[in-house]
Amino acid sequence: MLARTLVGGVRTRLAPSLASLLRRRGYASPASSSAAAADDLVIDEDPPRAASTPAATTVAATVPTVLQPRVLIYDGVCHLCHRGVKWVIRADKHAKIRFCCLQSKAAEPYLRLVGMDREDVLRRVLFVEGPEAYYEGSTAALKVASYLPLPYSVLSSLLIVPTPLRDAVYDYIAKNRYDWFGKDDECIVTKDKEILERFIDREEMLGGGPSNSFF
Repeated sequence: MLARTLVGGVRTRLAPSLASLLRRRGYASPASSSAAAADDLVIDEDPPRAASTPAATTVAATVPTVLQPRVLIYDGVCHLCHRGVKWVIRADKHAKIRFCCLQSKAAEPYLRLVGMDREDVLRRVLFVEGPEAYYEGSTAALKVASYLPLPYSVLSSLLIVPTPLRDAVYDYIAKNRYDWFGKDDECIVTKDKEILERFIDREEMLGGGPSNSFF
């Protein structure tokens, strides 16, 4: 289990150690793949199996074998969330942040890594900073801001505000976001393909697999 800790007023969840976490979850160390970046996590691939259907083959091909750092996992059918993602992409000139729609298959390894399910992320956005830390809700949004260039990174100074106060405002907006801003029946980024290069699930989205439908 991941333990909770507070560092400087910011709630983080830390895994006991990268090696033990990866062994329990079925991950290998980055050294096992020469093609992986130094800060990526590599998933052990199962021995080849015969796919039962062509659709199963397509889905298997789009699930990532590398878990990347600094990934924001968000509700892909939410109009407010999508606008926020587009704003971050415009501000993030050095492309430090990557994105993933919660409804995609590519999100599943990240959810397993942090011990969360989709319902948790529907309530609060998830930012996986690395193998030993992740953030949710208002803290996730402000941690993303901390990676942006000035003046946008100044927003991260709001981390000094007590988490319960920040999350109270966040939860109120999140609870009403569909009523106020609307939602779609599929991941909205499929209609905004010019930004797909920043998405770790872009191949899945372009392939028209099951990730395009809300579930």
